[in-house]
Amino acid sequence: MSDATLSSPTTDLDDGPVVRPAHVNLALLALAVGGFAIGTTEFVTMGLLPEVAAGVGVDIPTAGHVVSAYAAGVVVGAPVLATLGTKIPRKQLLLWLMGAFAVANVLSSFATSYGLLMGARFLSGLPHGAYFGVGSLVAASMVPAHRRTWAVSMMITGLTVANIVGVPVTTRIGQAYGWQWPYAVVGVIALLTVLAVWRWVPFCPADGGVSMRSELSALKRPQVWLALGIGTVGFGGMFSTFSYISPTMTELGGFGSATIPLILALYGVGMTVGALLSGPVSRLGLLRGITILLAAIAVMLFLFGPAVQSAKWSGLTAVFMLGLLPSVLVPMLQTRLMDVAHEGQALAAALNHSTLNIANALGAWLGSIVLSAGLGYEWPSRVGGMLAVAGIGIAVWSALLQRSSQRRA
Repeated sequence: MSDATLSSPTTDLDDGPVVRPAHVNLALLALAVGGFAIGTTEFVTMGLLPEVAAGVGVDIPTAGHVVSAYAAGVVVGAPVLATLGTKIPRKQLLLWLMGAFAVANVLSSFATSYGLLMGARFLSGLPHGAYFGVGSLVAASMVPAHRRTWAVSMMITGLTVANIVGVPVTTRIGQAYGWQWPYAVVGVIALLTVLAVWRWVPFCPADGGVSMRSELSALKRPQVWLALGIGTVGFGGMFSTFSYISPTMTELGGFGSATIPLILALYGVGMTVGALLSGPVSRLGLLRGITILLAAIAVMLFLFGPAVQSAKWSGLTAVFMLGLLPSVLVPMLQTRLMDVAHEGQALAAALNHSTLNIANALGAWLGSIVLSAGLGYEWPSRVGGMLAVAGIGIAVWSALLQRSSQRRA
């Protein structure tokens, strides 16, 4: 009998279909492998920009738009595919999304011109947010209610591990054998994900009470927009720092350029530890935990520049915390969105990943402004700290609105 056989399936009208696979850990592993593939392809281009630029005959700044094309695909694809897939059983939707992701990455590996590569990278980004959104719902449905954030964090762990293993390894492959090969490797990993999801993830029917209209109804809920605002502003602070991590560590910290891959791996370790801590921290209560984490992120970002400047060990500690704290927050924010979206859970969960890519663009842009103004590399993290403080304000607003609604009820 397949590991994906259900045991005592039930349905919760508030949270969607509830399923119980024979082996929860294997099902979560299957979902996490998909996250590993997505995390690898999302970040490997950044490490291979010179090779990509030479390969398609453009300069490095122009090649940087390849990264933006993928992010644009995420922003567009997350809400569109999550909404269009409301009537498709969730397991089947995951298989289609990851199959399309595999094909798009293989197309990227065969691109021979800048235009073709831009198109292939946009297509590669389309399934990203919908996969994490639908996958989060499936992960949460396989465990008791009090373990939902833990299950979501286990799925997202695949993305964080990609920054430790997937990105460095595929970057090295690209440097040694050609920039196309990392995309081909990701395509193979995506096909393995299809097999793993088919084998281990239980059948999870589409929520019969959910339609395209009900999914879109999530956008009418102020709490959904507030949660998305927390993600955009709060994570914008992290990205304003991480986007310039290499020159920050070399200019402020005196690290050699050869140590940057190790520093990025340390960041990935912090991300993985953060994802593992998310479940226990969520027991504080989602909104309370989100607010506390934003405060910790603000403090960390304000201290980031001085920590990097003062000593090597404090700089490395700051990089580790830069990976850890936001990664604790991601699954909690994902769960919060599913809670406040009601019948629009799939759309809201997918929009979380659109939000993160918007935060990426916002943080990088604000960081570039202060650097272009002639300020030092300690300033992007200071801007990030201000954004995190703004995120706290949105979280407090959300809590006050929730309290007011509960009193009226």
